[in-house]
Amino acid sequence: MKGGRGPAGALWRGGGGARGRGASAAGPGSGGELRRVVSDARPFLRARTGVILRLSGWSLLESAQTFLSGFGVARALDHGFLAGRPLTGLLWLAVAAAAVLPARLATRGVFARLADLVEPLRDGLVRRAVSRALSGAIARPGDVTTRSLSQVTHQSEIARDGWAGLVLTLRSFVFTAAGAVVGLLALSPALLLIVLPPLFLGAGLFLGTLLPMAARQRDYLTADEAYAAHAGQLAASVRDIAAAGAAERTVAESRTLAEAQLAASRSLARWAAVRVLALAVCGRFPPLLLLLAAPWLLRNGLTPGALVGALTYLTQALAPAVQALMTVLATVGGRLVVVLDRFTDAPPPPADDPQPAPAGHAPPASDGGPVPPSRAHEAAGPPVPADALFPPGGPIAELRRVTFAYGPGAHPVLDRLSLTIGSQEHLAVVGPSGSGKSTLAALLAGVERPTGGEVRWRGRPVRSDDAASLRVLLPQHAYVFSGSLRDNLRYLRPDVRDREIAAMADVLGLDHLLSRLGSLDAELDPERLSQGERQLVALGRAYLAAPPLLILDEATSRLDPAAETRAELAFADRSGALVVIAHRLSSARRAGRILVMDGPHTQCGTPAELLRSCALYQDLAGLWEPEVREGGPSAGVRSTLPPSPV
Repeated sequence: MKGGRGPAGALWRGGGGARGRGASAAGPGSGGELRRVVSDARPFLRARTGVILRLSGWSLLESAQTFLSGFGVARALDHGFLAGRPLTGLLWLAVAAAAVLPARLATRGVFARLADLVEPLRDGLVRRAVSRALSGAIARPGDVTTRSLSQVTHQSEIARDGWAGLVLTLRSFVFTAAGAVVGLLALSPALLLIVLPPLFLGAGLFLGTLLPMAARQRDYLTADEAYAAHAGQLAASVRDIAAAGAAERTVAESRTLAEAQLAASRSLARWAAVRVLALAVCGRFPPLLLLLAAPWLLRNGLTPGALVGALTYLTQALAPAVQALMTVLATVGGRLVVVLDRFTDAPPPPADDPQPAPAGHAPPASDGGPVPPSRAHEAAGPPVPADALFPPGGPIAELRRVTFAYGPGAHPVLDRLSLTIGSQEHLAVVGPSGSGKSTLAALLAGVERPTGGEVRWRGRPVRSDDAASLRVLLPQHAYVFSGSLRDNLRYLRPDVRDREIAAMADVLGLDHLLSRLGSLDAELDPERLSQGERQLVALGRAYLAAPPLLILDEATSRLDPAAETRAELAFADRSGALVVIAHRLSSARRAGRILVMDGPHTQCGTPAELLRSCALYQDLAGLWEPEVREGGPSAGVRSTLPPSPV
């Protein structure tokens, strides 16, 4: 990822200081948006002066091609065909045609350098949107919107594409116009007296529409967003509106919003008509004036070839360049200013009465990783002991006729499943891929809510406030953040002591990683850790947290069988319930009970019971000797399946 560091990342990098929405109080038509965008753009462009100079260097070839296109035609006529020297005329035309080749080479060079000017803009915008989202979620946990998601995805792409199109078009216009003006001056200075006034008049008229058009564009977007939000609320509340007899009031509100949107679109269309007039003045008037002034110019010494060369400049270079520039500014420019202005907002201010977490305490997480900012307030502070929240004794978790489906019309993943997990039980969950094992883990952890039935912890319904004190869910992809090994291991329990960490490392086999790093204070680079080492760090974090309910959703899948056995036996020996989504049969055989899942069809029992009664478990286990099927010793097991059939 390019840009975003030091001066190079000054544009829309984050924050916003005193600027922000308050700076636009003068109204949309005052140019506040443009001033804010230009203010942020200056350091961005200054930091990329070298890139701009290299783009200009390649673009000089286009100026040369433009110059030779009209100048070559003029010389071909005056010194060639009209002078009776057709060979000279053909040579000048060949020179004008050959100038196209270096111009094509310049286009390749321009596109090669364009990324150095465009990609850092998008990177800076994404960083600012993410920074604002995190700051806002921490400061106002209950007021989280999807605005930043739109900025990170849709709006940043609009800005990148618009900026790329604007750079290409503006660059082409500047150097094409420069080549044409130099060519006109070389043919006859009098030509500039005819050509430049309508160009300046049309450009002035067009520039005068920029600020009003940006304001009308913002008004239209605001009206469109308001009507879309109203329509979404209306679609979800039709029954309530009918029941409350609020149809007339709702229709009136809809009509008001629709009329506001219509008025904004009409105002936008009026200013667009002014732009069309400006485009006609710039692109159509110069050739027309040149033809009207041709007799006077020819009487005052202009040659026929120079007249045709001037028309070539106007019709083949200046008019297309002006039209392209005004079209891009009209369609992309206003939208780009509006979108970029939304990134200049300052991050949300802190909440009125923030409740800071105790110093040195990190919020617990449900998956061994950080808590999302929108839930940071739920888990802030040290976890409350589970015994203080739940009465002792009884099962740790229960599923009471739980049904779950990913949508109203979807086939249920779980269908009226009832399951009880004791406070000291070791349960393994096996089944083919897609059978609902991870869904069951999410329901047990309270991450997903059932579409039917009930999930209970220690005899009472699941509540998010209880999660940090009761359970830890470790997924297959372990989260390790940049920081010291000590900070990673103490993330769920900040008050843990070094001797407890040392004991944990010895039990889980984390001492090898500790020896390689050198100390607990060694900085971790997640990119330099293997997937197995990441899982060991997450397992160590969960072991130190010692939750009453630990759910391992293939959290040992990257460990070798010996390391996995060591880790699971360590967790089984600790106090609390252990639920393992097993990916190896050996992992399942270590459990006291096994739940076999095949979508909504489930069967639960001990390993010996399932070998006798569950055909799916027999298939997962492979081909077994007869005495094993009858409950004999496991030494007689012979499997033809790979080591990880489940």
